[in-house]
Amino acid sequence: MVRQGLRDFLSLDGDIAVVGETTNGLEAIRLARELSPDVVLMDLMMPVMDGIEATEQIRRELPEVRVVALTGTLDGAAVMATVRAGATGFLLKNAEADELRQAVKAAADGRTYVSSAAVARLIDHVTDSARPERLTERESEVLVMLARGKANKEIAHELHIGQQTVKTYVSHIFDKLGVHSRTQAVAHAMRLGLFPAGELARGLVGTDEYL
Repeated sequence: MVRQGLRDFLSLDGDIAVVGETTNGLEAIRLARELSPDVVLMDLMMPVMDGIEATEQIRRELPEVRVVALTGTLDGAAVMATVRAGATGFLLKNAEADELRQAVKAAADGRTYVSSAAVARLIDHVTDSARPERLTERESEVLVMLARGKANKEIAHELHIGQQTVKTYVSHIFDKLGVHSRTQAVAHAMRLGLFPAGELARGLVGTDEYL
């Protein structure tokens, strides 16, 4: 019933085509290999193999495939484990249809979408409280744009620099914060107070914006 509901929600958008479905994580890995979808909408609680383990294996074997995690409950440790496994989106099962489609499209475009409730759990479970090496002014600008969901091309355009330069800045940010993804970078930076107060006031926390 849940899968049928999800299919119905997604099929309302002509830009999204559901190419397969399954009931457990192990089968999800097999189908991902076979179908090479742009996005996998992954339930975290499944038999045989859970969604976190399946997400990690899919992202390791098929890095071009994006995973949006879907769960009925928000356990902070599970949220963090899912992010570490490589998920680029995180939603509750009671999300509105528009939000679900928005998250899938964001993932397909290489962006991250995390619901505000999941962001709060991410912040709570960032355990490294040591302040990282100081970011440069330009790195801070890039980090804020990452938090707004800007793609590398958009960042390059706004800052009047090349896309390869943006990639270099992002790599430096990851190294300095000790993270491996944009989601982790934003959560870690929010936890450490690296965003200007004005940026937070504009809705980085408490709204379902792209991160």
